[in-house]
Amino acid sequence: MTRRQAWGLVGLLAVAAVAWLVFAVWPAWLNAILISKKAFVSAILNGLTLAGLYFLVASGFTLIFGLMRNINLAHGSLYLLGAYIGYEVTSRTGYWLLGVAAGFAVLAIIGVVMQVFIFRRLEGDDLRQTLVTIGISIVAADLMLAVWAGGTYQIATPEWLDGALTLPVITAVRSNGASVFLTYPLYRVVVLAAAIVIGVGLWLMLNKTRVGMMIRAGVDDRAMLSASGVNVHAVFAIVFAVGAGLAGFAGVVGGSALSVAPGEDVRYLLASLVVVIVGGMGSITGAAIGALLIGLAEQIGLVYFPTYGVVLTFVIMVVTLAVRPQGIMGKAR
Repeated sequence: MTRRQAWGLVGLLAVAAVAWLVFAVWPAWLNAILISKKAFVSAILNGLTLAGLYFLVASGFTLIFGLMRNINLAHGSLYLLGAYIGYEVTSRTGYWLLGVAAGFAVLAIIGVVMQVFIFRRLEGDDLRQTLVTIGISIVAADLMLAVWAGGTYQIATPEWLDGALTLPVITAVRSNGASVFLTYPLYRVVVLAAAIVIGVGLWLMLNKTRVGMMIRAGVDDRAMLSASGVNVHAVFAIVFAVGAGLAGFAGVVGGSALSVAPGEDVRYLLASLVVVIVGGMGSITGAAIGALLIGLAEQIGLVYFPTYGVVLTFVIMVVTLAVRPQGIMGKAR
């Protein structure tokens, strides 16, 4: 058996074990160890949906930081501003989809402005980019606090996204033999599906289109791409707009699933940093893997290790850096 076949067999066994844990009726001893099947499966599903939200934020961050090497520590502020804009538009118009579109469009415009007037003037100067974007995040946090105060907001979702899905997961069996199936919020499933669609779209754009080829060429050799007649600044402005727009989009989606409050900018900036470091800079696939690991670690830790759950995230990051300093899907430079 080759090494590749051995890893494939291990993967199949792991998938079979997870499928048994999800779909089979648990014996009493397993329920005693893992609290209950409902708690375990809910933690897995919550981890997957949180991973989808983290990916939506981190995908924009990996385009800006991982691919273009622009250190934008104001990315969390873009997320929170998009959430506030989505809240205002949705509450004033009553149309959630309009709030989602506004969050993406406004933040995309802000991203272009930042790239043209800030990052274009600080190209190659990592220290100044770091200091300037930290200053922007501090000013933005104070301005948002002045406008929206320190309260917690919830973006209302439309009726067609309310309710719950009944999943084919048996959590218990009644005395009469009837099976009890797990129900899960529909909106969280939609968030996960949106993250998958956006992830596939970004991967196809970067690897299968002419625009993606120009982006990758501009990162590797900007002078040669410019000499071939391509407007490198315009290409990078488009990339920055997409990255900032995704942060705004994630803000509206996350504000609908969870909440909008001061401090969320720092939380999602740190999550994006960890996801990009674990997954590998500039890799959409790596961002998806990193988001999946971090999301599952957070939610499983919250259920089974509530006191030390936050440590799991940093353990994953330390182990990844020790084994592959460039990240799981990153390329050594």
